[in-house]
Amino acid sequence: MGQLKDHFYNNAIKSAEDIKALIKEHGETVIDNVTLSQVYQGMRGIVGLVTETSLLDSNEGIRFRGFSIPELVEKLPHVEGGSQPLPEGLFHLMLIGEIPTEEDVDHLSAVFARRSHVPNYVFDAIEALPLHTHPMTQFSIAIMALQTESLFAKAYGEGINKKEYWNYIYEDTMNLIARLPRIAAYIFRRKYRNGDHIQPNGMLDWAANFAHMLGYEDEGFRELMRLYLTIHADHEGGNVSAHTTHLVGSALSDPYLSFAAGMNGLAGPLHGLANQEVIRWIEEMNKELNTDAPSKEQIADYIQKTLTQGKVVPGYGHAVLRKTDPRFIAQMEFAKKYCPDDALVQTVWNIYEVAPPILQSTGKIKNPWPNVDAHSGALLKHYGLIEEDFYTVMFGVSRALGVLASLCWDRVYGFPIERPKSVTTAQVKQWLNKEISSLE
Repeated sequence: MGQLKDHFYNNAIKSAEDIKALIKEHGETVIDNVTLSQVYQGMRGIVGLVTETSLLDSNEGIRFRGFSIPELVEKLPHVEGGSQPLPEGLFHLMLIGEIPTEEDVDHLSAVFARRSHVPNYVFDAIEALPLHTHPMTQFSIAIMALQTESLFAKAYGEGINKKEYWNYIYEDTMNLIARLPRIAAYIFRRKYRNGDHIQPNGMLDWAANFAHMLGYEDEGFRELMRLYLTIHADHEGGNVSAHTTHLVGSALSDPYLSFAAGMNGLAGPLHGLANQEVIRWIEEMNKELNTDAPSKEQIADYIQKTLTQGKVVPGYGHAVLRKTDPRFIAQMEFAKKYCPDDALVQTVWNIYEVAPPILQSTGKIKNPWPNVDAHSGALLKHYGLIEEDFYTVMFGVSRALGVLASLCWDRVYGFPIERPKSVTTAQVKQWLNKEISSLE
């Protein structure tokens, strides 16, 4: 591998084994009010952030300003004749803390339409990339190209009072959210539809216009986009995309820089890529079994095989939730109305019946229930959006609503730069051996 690389690996692997033993012996030892295992294993459960827009309850699921997913489906405004909540309404709720009226949502839809113009140089930046570039990479680069439009960056460079930061962050937030569907749709049509682009329709709501620019005029798909962009918008502040946006924003980076950083986190296999992994797992199962409608017995056998191979069943389990994700239930209710006979959807439902008892029987899984990713891909496939690599971009368009609303609150509150204390393993060992009295 090379002298330096070999030297690094040999040292690192010994240290990794040392840390594993350290956690096994001292993992529950309390260090500055948290356990040593929390310090080493992702800071799980450590309260260290304030996020006003949503709260994740381990038993009840996500609540946006105190409202559950079923309550939002009922209380947020719908389009005339529709049954799904408008994501503009959720943004209003997260930003203001109040359920909006239909007039509030109509106004916000119009504001987004007025602010939605994307400069040509952003499209030029996308076009400069090889066509095989992953859609999330294209998405992140396009957001970075759009950063030249930042009003906050310009105002900060000219010198503004810190009490005015929120004003420019808000303006950037509104402009960025308005433009994201256009950028995402451009990437989709470039990569998957031979560059045959569709111009926006300012008379449509934010989600329906996104569907239109993607090339889907079916009202069922528009309703799916309204639901999808609502339920993926936020998941309190500790997840990677939300935390990253908050962290980068705490350095007074503008919303474009902060959100692009969050999207790079969302692109990770352990975060936003999960929905496409679910679909690929199901498709691999169907291919191996040579059927589009596997029985529950076949599904159970395939799950056992997956676990025996040391792999996970994608879409099942969550770091916080201890019950079926209400976002999964919302999508299941949507499917019952719009596509109950779809073979892939029925397979998702059969997995839902079969998987939890099997996962629970292993004794190793605290939460054997499905999360949001277990269902979303099947609904997109039903309407013909089969390009799995694009699913995370759609997730990103939605996630902008929550993380950018939170960024506005961060600047109103005047939160300082985030700077937690870190320690070395050598220092931890000294502390455990009482050679030093603290880890400061």
